[in-house]
Amino acid sequence: METSIVIAGFGGQGVLFAGQLLAYAGMDNNLHVTWIPSYGPEMRGGTANCTVIVADEPVGAPIVANPDVAIVLNLPSLEKYEPLVKSGGLLVVNSSLITRTVARTDVDVAYVPANDIAEELGSAKMMNMAALGALLAQRPILTLDQLMRTLDDHLPARKAHLLEANKLVIQKGYAVATAVLA
Repeated sequence: METSIVIAGFGGQGVLFAGQLLAYAGMDNNLHVTWIPSYGPEMRGGTANCTVIVADEPVGAPIVANPDVAIVLNLPSLEKYEPLVKSGGLLVVNSSLITRTVARTDVDVAYVPANDIAEELGSAKMMNMAALGALLAQRPILTLDQLMRTLDDHLPARKAHLLEANKLVIQKGYAVATAVLA
């Protein structure tokens, strides 16, 4: 099993942390991982993306031209990554900010109102966690419990007060994306 994931949005959406958390979860569960961040010089408000590969064997190359999965948190990210996802892959779309539908019919799509979920449960800044929950509902490369334990271990101390809310957002994102499968 090897799954390549691109997470993309603008600075301030937690793109890099979401990717880092996924990579830590893989490592914490004895999988092989790579995590490569990329962001514009503006940081907050500029473009940001990261590539994560989670595998049960050593990863041959960390660079991915055509990911298995793209989590797109804003419209420019959808426009960039929609054509690049492998056929049979998955697009997780933040439908709170992206109102257009995916044109491709050869990929799975999970429309998840990530901002709305996060705002409902505490803060829009947690929207990245809703997207990760949706990813795991559609592609169970890790379990929710594995991701939650990693969040316990790796959430920065200054954000510790948001730990339980983040877990609720992950669960809600998972539930919404699971309903898409039904």
